[in-house]
Amino acid sequence: MYRPLTGSQRTPGRTLTLPTTLKIAALTAALTAGPVLAQSAGHAGHGSSAPPAASASADNAAKPKPPAPMAAMDHGDMQMQGGSAPPDARDPHAYAGGHTLTTGPYLISKERLLRLGDEQSTGFFLADKFEAQRSDGQTTGAYDLMARYGRDYNRLVIKAEGEIAGGKLEESRTEALWSRAIAGYWDGQLGLRHDTGPGPARNWLAFGIEGLAPYWFEVDATAYVGDGGRTALRLSAEYELLLTQKLILQPSVELAAYGKSDPANEIGKGLSSVSAGLRLRYEFTRQFAPYVGVEWAGRFGETADIARADGRPTRDTRVVAGVRFWF
Repeated sequence: MYRPLTGSQRTPGRTLTLPTTLKIAALTAALTAGPVLAQSAGHAGHGSSAPPAASASADNAAKPKPPAPMAAMDHGDMQMQGGSAPPDARDPHAYAGGHTLTTGPYLISKERLLRLGDEQSTGFFLADKFEAQRSDGQTTGAYDLMARYGRDYNRLVIKAEGEIAGGKLEESRTEALWSRAIAGYWDGQLGLRHDTGPGPARNWLAFGIEGLAPYWFEVDATAYVGDGGRTALRLSAEYELLLTQKLILQPSVELAAYGKSDPANEIGKGLSSVSAGLRLRYEFTRQFAPYVGVEWAGRFGETADIARADGRPTRDTRVVAGVRFWF
């Protein structure tokens, strides 16, 4: 029999009727039974083993199917990158000032050809030595210049070296060479050489190599053939030691040998002269660097004999100061 709740069991301000109480009881029973039924279903097969045939069928069903061949796949619906530019993309012609390759002053009248870096002709001038030399109370000048023009594989090279004393050109050596790249760091050279000195001028056919040897030694080796059966050989090498990024110590050595004596130009047969120098330069920029240094020069063999006969020394040490620049 339904009995109404007493005053102490009632919710303040609300009275529970019989239908409401039955609804609450039914809802509570349903919520409590849900997890229990789920647990029972989850552990339903733990108490017994399945027959072998059923287990094999389950294993076969669980194995993944091999992937389909690439040719059988349909890529028709795939979308590649690209498409329209975003609304805020930069206009490619915004910084061209109205100039294009199809209209205006930059119009190309014929088919445009792609030109690579080694197809451009460039020029270069280097004054490796432009200095004053002081020895035995006398001051002389000396220069060692080089200019080239052409491409990476073929160039025209002009070399000039000489000494100035008393405001006059005392002796000089000038070469005009065709330079051809024969390896990654080496050029083969062929051309003409013209000498002036105390005697008659001499002309030579020149051929040699110039390049960068291992350990960064710059090497120049040239052989010469002149009129009257004259031959000559000139070898030079130098190295740049970077004490800092701007302070550079440069040792150098050079030797010359001749196959035939030329007394009129004070040259003897065999090893004729050797010079070695040490120069310290400071590069204010890569293109401009003053330097100071010292150079030793000696004559040997028959060339030394000719110098002694004329009362000239066979050994000489000079203090040098000059500037190295290029453009």
